[in-house]
Amino acid sequence: MSLNKKAVNMAYFYQENANVEAVILAGSVSRNLDDHHSDIELHVLWKEPPSDYDRMDPVKRGEGILHTFYPYEDGEWSETYHDQSGVKFEISSFLTTTISEVIHDVKKKLDVSYEKQCLLAAVQDGVVLHGHHVGDILKQEVDVYPGALAEKMIKIHLDFGSPWRSRRVLCEREDWLMFYSVICRVHQNLFGILHGLNRMYVKHPSFKWMKETLKQMDVHPERMSERLTHIFHASPAQALQETEQLVKEVVRLVEVSDYKGLLQEERASHWKGAGPVS
Repeated sequence: MSLNKKAVNMAYFYQENANVEAVILAGSVSRNLDDHHSDIELHVLWKEPPSDYDRMDPVKRGEGILHTFYPYEDGEWSETYHDQSGVKFEISSFLTTTISEVIHDVKKKLDVSYEKQCLLAAVQDGVVLHGHHVGDILKQEVDVYPGALAEKMIKIHLDFGSPWRSRRVLCEREDWLMFYSVICRVHQNLFGILHGLNRMYVKHPSFKWMKETLKQMDVHPERMSERLTHIFHASPAQALQETEQLVKEVVRLVEVSDYKGLLQEERASHWKGAGPVS
């Protein structure tokens, strides 16, 4: 049985609870990126806080084997379990009002928290299995990515931090742990900038699905996915050189965008004078 079919079957056990307003399939399965390593992620939206019974009843009815069962924390209840065939389910339960509050935080308050953006991305890309009225309203709310949010994403990620200015010293000294942490941080910043330029919510806090995300972007350096793969297989000196080149190209993309003025601000000017961009 396909993961999609398993998700639909499990959603049925949740939707029979009158307190459940919607069930949304999220994660790699909803994005058609699943493989034999994938699990099933369901976001369950409740009118009122669910009881332990509310959360456990679908697990028992689906003959699931419980793995974790966490109490309410940071706006979410979560549990994981396996079905009889070994497929893992990750359940994230929220009040519907909490989802609306997070949407407001990101779109109106310009909260760039990756965790909150991931929730918006899950709604945007997710498949509504139950509660289409509620789910479709939420999808409409996240559909338009604010220009001000794009500007803030670009601005904060243009600051690569002071360790970037010591990158060549770290390479020469063979301080590999710090060197590669800097390299990774820079590439994460580049992805942050590109998400702003493309007006895309971050789908995963560690930029999982990197190749597939780049395919969805209209604005990015040429062959970036292929070049990133090469960077993380290359020698340290070559990885640094190619990373610096990607930095130049991403900054050029900002320079020709509607957000070019950000490069003239104090933070960007300080960083630009210390880096490879000229």
